[in-house]
Amino acid sequence: MTDLTYAIEEYLEQHTTPMDEVLESLYRETHLHAMNPRMASGPVQGRFLQLLCQLMHPAKVLEIGTFTGFSTICMARGMASDGLLTTIEANEEYEGIIRKYLEKAGVSERVQLVIGDAKAVIPTLEGGFDLVFLDADKASYPIYYDLVMDKLDPGGLLLADNVLWEGKVLNADTKERDTQAIRAFNDKVQNDPRVENVLLPLRDGLMMVRKNR
Repeated sequence: MTDLTYAIEEYLEQHTTPMDEVLESLYRETHLHAMNPRMASGPVQGRFLQLLCQLMHPAKVLEIGTFTGFSTICMARGMASDGLLTTIEANEEYEGIIRKYLEKAGVSERVQLVIGDAKAVIPTLEGGFDLVFLDADKASYPIYYDLVMDKLDPGGLLLADNVLWEGKVLNADTKERDTQAIRAFNDKVQNDPRVENVLLPLRDGLMMVRKNR
């Protein structure tokens, strides 16, 4: 990141409703103990997810890629009080911290945590989701998209994180696997007649997709 990028991120945080004590504690613990702590959504994106859910009041949410649970808590706080958020995490080492902070945040009753491979789990889910948040292994983004679109209700939203991949997506000649996959995902969304979409320059890029049919 450049100094300007850091300065802009800091300015964004200064002009966004701050995290509460639970999220601050989780964010700090994530940076102390987890590999690649930047994978956590963070205060700006987390607040965006919470506000979006407060506007949508989704009853059924699917999250692919829990990490330590920051985005999970933000969405669960914003969704309908009787709703259910199913979140899938491949790394069982994060289960302890996830469950601890879901309890601290008071949202554990509306969150179903599934530890496993999302590519195997998603086909077993019933569907009817109002919102899907995709933030898992980037090489599988096109696969995840195909798996979840039939389970997303018409009018529902899919959000995919890291779709700019630190600007690497601009390199059409890249041989790097993750970058190729994200470029393929972005192109798949853009050419899908079932949806309308916008790519937002929020953090590392957030693709917002509305399923029309």
